[in-house]
Amino acid sequence: MKPVLPHAQLDWDDQGRPYSRLFDDVYFSDKSGLDETRYVFIEQNRLAERFAALPHDGRLVIGETGFGTGLNFLCAWQVFEQHAPVGARLHFVSVEKYPLSPADLQRALALWPELKVLADQLLAQYVAIHQGFQRLTLANGRVTLTLLIGDALEQLPQLDAQIDAWFLDGFAPAKNPDMWTAELFVELARLAAPGSTISTFTSTGWVRRLLNAAGFKMKRTPGIGHKWEILRGEFLGWPQEVPAPLPAKPWFARPAPLAGERRALVIGAGLAGCASAASLAARGWQVTVLERHADLAPEASGNPQGVLYLKLSAHGTALSQMIVSGFGYTRRQLEHLQRGTDWDDCGVLQLAFNAKESERQAQLAAAFPADLLHQVDQPQAQALAGIGLAHGGLYYPEGGWVHPPALCQWQAAHPDIQLLTHHDAVQLRKVDGQWQACDGERLLASAPVVVLAGAAEIQRFAQSAGLPLKRIRGQITRLMQTPQSQALSTVVCAEGYVAPARLGEHTLGASFDFKSDDLTPTTAEHLGNLAMLEEISEDLVSRLHVAELAPESLEGRAAFRCTSPDYLPIVGPLADNQAFAQAYAALSKDARQVPDVECPWLDGLYVNSGHGSRGLITAPLSGELLAAWLNDEPLPLPRSVAEACHPNRFALRNLIRRTHA
Repeated sequence: MKPVLPHAQLDWDDQGRPYSRLFDDVYFSDKSGLDETRYVFIEQNRLAERFAALPHDGRLVIGETGFGTGLNFLCAWQVFEQHAPVGARLHFVSVEKYPLSPADLQRALALWPELKVLADQLLAQYVAIHQGFQRLTLANGRVTLTLLIGDALEQLPQLDAQIDAWFLDGFAPAKNPDMWTAELFVELARLAAPGSTISTFTSTGWVRRLLNAAGFKMKRTPGIGHKWEILRGEFLGWPQEVPAPLPAKPWFARPAPLAGERRALVIGAGLAGCASAASLAARGWQVTVLERHADLAPEASGNPQGVLYLKLSAHGTALSQMIVSGFGYTRRQLEHLQRGTDWDDCGVLQLAFNAKESERQAQLAAAFPADLLHQVDQPQAQALAGIGLAHGGLYYPEGGWVHPPALCQWQAAHPDIQLLTHHDAVQLRKVDGQWQACDGERLLASAPVVVLAGAAEIQRFAQSAGLPLKRIRGQITRLMQTPQSQALSTVVCAEGYVAPARLGEHTLGASFDFKSDDLTPTTAEHLGNLAMLEEISEDLVSRLHVAELAPESLEGRAAFRCTSPDYLPIVGPLADNQAFAQAYAALSKDARQVPDVECPWLDGLYVNSGHGSRGLITAPLSGELLAAWLNDEPLPLPRSVAEACHPNRFALRNLIRRTHA
């Protein structure tokens, strides 16, 4: 992963308009940026009439190069609100190499009072915007904004989407020639839906010729303000002389979208289940959630405090990309909850407790921007934490703790979600196009789509029994706050973690036990947690009067984390295992083959599991990933990351291993 991009460096003119230092160019016209956006992008793409023509459950996907101040997005959203039917949705995908800081974005958008209602919603969600794919959900799920933070030619090739209208924006070709290239225009063509439209403020001849060569039919049209002419066009199809992009491999291709009623069953009401239900309900699905216990978030999602902690790699792995995107998405969801009781962005401090950890942290600090994480020395760490510490470490200023049940409750509160507790599904069968969930003889519920979100318990179903999930028991310890322990002002982690008090109690944890199946908390593990606390801070041990606590009086809870062999979650559509092995048997002789055989999907059966100890960060975004598979929408993650999380990866590896056996 490259050292990361700074925010846009701006100057402001005497009328309060932003100007890019790097590109020596304005963000919008000095005549009227709003009129120019409406004319060049909204009118030329005929958005008002196209929004009005959408079916009640339809959507339009707009792609943009250069998010800038978000002006084009807000104008498109405003026209969508004015013209689209009530159930329709807008999906806006925009790439931006140098995102504005929140303060600069607020200052720029203050120039357009007529957009204030929408701008305020955008600003409220404009947090934790870091490199890669960042998804923002607006207007109660009616509007989705997917920001691709980074260079357009690095980000767009990773995008899996069908774009209905392109806004080709950015600093002028003379100021930013690196963007206006044949390679970029081929990417726009690759992503264009049939009949996709495109417009841009420039009329430069070579831009028009390169777009025509990529398969667009461009024509000059009268401009606005001081622009004599602009370009607009439509996508005619992939040019014959250009090699066509390779299709997705069949085992990672999208299943055919389900026609008919949009009803789903979700089995399991923890973080993964509630997130899956919320993402579907936001898209107009009727969702029934089955939970075997008496309430939602009963198991690993039920701890009093979980940590928003980013266990990253400096090498840009699929897991790291997922974590940075997932962290941002969860952080934005938390903005809807009650700070102080449901969550707190008090920061997270990861101590450099030995030389190896110190070296790892130095690599991370070099690979990521300071507003995501930065190194602090021992005196700085101690000042941040408010308690005595023996080490410095890495500080994550946007991290903190979350009360997971509060997040689950907020997600499940959608009026189109029905929660059925004490419903223990043990068997699934498909009858007349409907999946039926049964508890033996009794039918509990049925729907054309089922999402299995019950952690390792999904192995009880024949269809998902082969997924390699393993359970790891974890126990937390609850310690009463003391007047002295109130000084703890950030989450501090070493081998374990301790969080500032919530409702008078600190959470301390969590143990790892691969062998035990018993969820009764043990004194031995409480003592193990206290030993981890001593590694974190001897000062905090004395502030909490730990020496005076009777070990047998300690309280806490144990639950199973559920993890996969590669530590990535398992998210996506399920295939028939036996038919898969037959369909792709050729791979066991030659792993480079790509048999032209459609994947034998179990139509309508999906999984969202295997989140390990990172569920707070990966489960909510995985709900969006599932909804994108099911609704044939732009994916919220790079295609390679979605494939790395795909359930079929295990069946594929098993076949390929046979080639080397």
